[in-house]
Amino acid sequence: MKDLFEVQAELRTDEGKGASRRLRHAGKVPAIMYGGSDAPVSLTLDHNKFLRHLQEEAFYAHILTVVVDGKEQQVVLKDLQRHPASDVKIMHADFLRVDAKHAMTMTVRLHFIGDDVAPGVKDGGKVSHLMTDVEISCLPKDLPEFIAVDTSTLELDASIHLTELVLPEGVTLTALTHVQDEELEEGTRSTYDQAVVSIHTPRGVAEEDDDAEAAEEEVVATEE
Repeated sequence: MKDLFEVQAELRTDEGKGASRRLRHAGKVPAIMYGGSDAPVSLTLDHNKFLRHLQEEAFYAHILTVVVDGKEQQVVLKDLQRHPASDVKIMHADFLRVDAKHAMTMTVRLHFIGDDVAPGVKDGGKVSHLMTDVEISCLPKDLPEFIAVDTSTLELDASIHLTELVLPEGVTLTALTHVQDEELEEGTRSTYDQAVVSIHTPRGVAEEDDDAEAAEEEVVATEE
């Protein structure tokens, strides 16, 4: 597992689009490491080895170790550029140095559990995942690989919002930073408190129910 989070890199001296193009043709990925008190460093990665790292979801939200000339640096993968026509062709990678004493901002995936046993699904509802990831702030030691969203008790026509997510200790959602400063009427939600997942009646079924209800009301009116 350690090898999964350890990236071997080489220093890159050639700069510019032409140099990056030559690297890609040679099976390499141009990259950069920045942040902290040190100057940005241009790097080169082996494309196929790096691609194997990227096939593991945990790699995207984990403290990584970049090894350059035998020296290790703790980083996170901050940005990744793929070829517009191929997800398996990596064009560029950005690594951000981490400081154990300073909070950082990262995007982490949401893992939905319990969809198949949710009461709303058993009642004929359809699950809609309205978000696939969220932006969080935390210290490097508290960085989660994902955030679980339990829908096993979600009823029909109900939703789970950002404020209802169960977050690991030390983790906050950046989207909710200003919620506590808002003055809201009782029973209303902040515009920042967006729905993450919902269970609703499929449109076709809802329309059939409306038609049936309308027909029933027409029959009652005729009888009267």
